[in-house]
Amino acid sequence: MSKTVSRDIGVAPAPDKTCTDYACPFHGSLSVRGKIIEGIVVNDANNATVTVEKAMLTLDRKYKRYFKQYSKISAHKTPCIEVKKGDKVRIGECRKIAKTVAFVVIEKLDSNI
Repeated sequence: MSKTVSRDIGVAPAPDKTCTDYACPFHGSLSVRGKIIEGIVVNDANNATVTVEKAMLTLDRKYKRYFKQYSKISAHKTPCIEVKKGDKVRIGECRKIAKTVAFVVIEKLDSNI
């Protein structure tokens, strides 16, 4: 589906570039609903998928201390948003795109590298 006008998804600003990806929330027909997560890209080797790692603090009830736990989430990368390993991104939940992919990158926040 090719559109020249970006849709307003309400969560993140539309990117400057355009694309013809069907699974783009801005230029395609994919809707973003559910969880919005911020994390760091740890793997971008695949063509259209990135792996995002999010850190969370968990309470150890026995010792009454907090420790960090990490979770890795696969997300679809659209051509209009350029992300690479080490970038801080915001991903949004969408319908299942592949077996392990149910999130899409909606915004690049920061670059660590």
